[in-house]
Amino acid sequence: MADSSECLPSLPAAESVAECDLIAAAELAAGSEAGKPAPAPDQGLWSGIREALRGSHRDYTVGPIGRSVVLLAIPMVLEMLMESTFAVADIYWISHLKNPDAVSTVVLTESLLTFMYAIAIGLSIGAAAMVARRIGEKNPEGAARSAVQALVLGLLVSFVFAAIGVPLAPKLLTVMGGSPWVIQNGVGFTRIMLAGNATIIMLFLINAIFRGSGDAAIAMRVLWLANGINILLGPCFIFGLGPFPRMGVVGAAVATNIGRGIGALYAFSRLVGKGGRFSISRAILRIEPAIMAKLVRLSSTATFQVSISMVSWVGLVRTVSSFGSDALAGYGIGIRVIIFAILPSWGMSNAAATMVGQALGAGNPERAEKAVWTAGFYNMVCLGTVGLIFVLFAHPIIKFFTSDPNVIPYGVDCLRTVSYGFLFYAYGMVLTQSFNGAGDTWTPTIINLFVFWLLELPLAYVLAIHFNMGPRGVFLAIMIAFSSLAIVSAIFFRRGRWKTRAV
Repeated sequence: MADSSECLPSLPAAESVAECDLIAAAELAAGSEAGKPAPAPDQGLWSGIREALRGSHRDYTVGPIGRSVVLLAIPMVLEMLMESTFAVADIYWISHLKNPDAVSTVVLTESLLTFMYAIAIGLSIGAAAMVARRIGEKNPEGAARSAVQALVLGLLVSFVFAAIGVPLAPKLLTVMGGSPWVIQNGVGFTRIMLAGNATIIMLFLINAIFRGSGDAAIAMRVLWLANGINILLGPCFIFGLGPFPRMGVVGAAVATNIGRGIGALYAFSRLVGKGGRFSISRAILRIEPAIMAKLVRLSSTATFQVSISMVSWVGLVRTVSSFGSDALAGYGIGIRVIIFAILPSWGMSNAAATMVGQALGAGNPERAEKAVWTAGFYNMVCLGTVGLIFVLFAHPIIKFFTSDPNVIPYGVDCLRTVSYGFLFYAYGMVLTQSFNGAGDTWTPTIINLFVFWLLELPLAYVLAIHFNMGPRGVFLAIMIAFSSLAIVSAIFFRRGRWKTRAV
């Protein structure tokens, strides 16, 4: 049966999915007559949304590309929306302590956690790529074996990170430029977050496995459970509501670890339970050196790739902190709001990555490429709209989180300036994740190295310090880096070398 997605590039965006659905229905009979399996006829829009939220075992290697992207993206976007909602809610409650140093504690701690996040995301990229490729090859046992090796690696990494980070927390905050208040009163928050990093790594890994297999709805429910608990417990522990003790900024860390710990346990129960796209039996609960080595190879490159961008964020925080706690607090609030917009867009990017991995596993690279450009267009429309809102309403948005007249100008400037690059970055995110979904982790690594270390960091320092632009110089550097990432990624993607990567 011909791939009905071939009609997509030549149709207007608003009509492409619907018309492709009609073509797919017409091709259904032809495919059946040829003795080939055909996908079930697609239903209407609302039934598709219900299917995406409920979850199904749809085969994403066939059928209209636009619809497949949407069905995968809806739960992934909602998953990331909850993550971004928590990020905003967390900084909202902490900012109500009316202490810029408390906000700075969170910003600095998250900067310290960037290396752990880089490893978690790197492992997730490798795991998702391998699982998606095995699912596309119709090899569920191979997908299950890859998942087990990923979880073993994740547990080992989390133990090492906690053992090193917890005792060194005060020194790490000092190196990051924390104020005396942060080092004395915020170290508890930092230690708890470092000690409980296993909850974050397990959530990243297990949800990546679900997404790679096409079970995006399960990953969505896991994160809604975890961060829903975070949001409910956060103000209770921060302000001491009801029977809860008043713990200040430390309470935010306690709530985070409780919520994500419960979410990780639920995710694991769904992973080992019956009814999924693959089953984990006792026979595969062992270390397999060949699979482990392949996963380490993919994940190590992906970890370095993510570390490049993460380290650049640490460098940016260090530059902004030189202008005082007010500037750092404004930057922290502005970035949290930006994350609120960007994380759902990562959901669209993850949908493209899953489509790429499964299509390549099924031997259909053309379908993979069309899925990427389709997802990129959808992402550009959504993120571009949000960026316009941020530019027009930056002041009331930042004022919602803080009433400090010394902090608001920095937050407004950060939000407005960075948002100018959203149109470009919408495509950049999709393209980067698509390389990773194909198992080509080296190409985005090289791009990140150029964009973030050789362009963004030096440019931020030069604009902020040498040209006396202050924090605005940092914000401009972020916007320029976002735009450059998209342009360079598109050039490399068009070359098509990612289509030949073996995973």
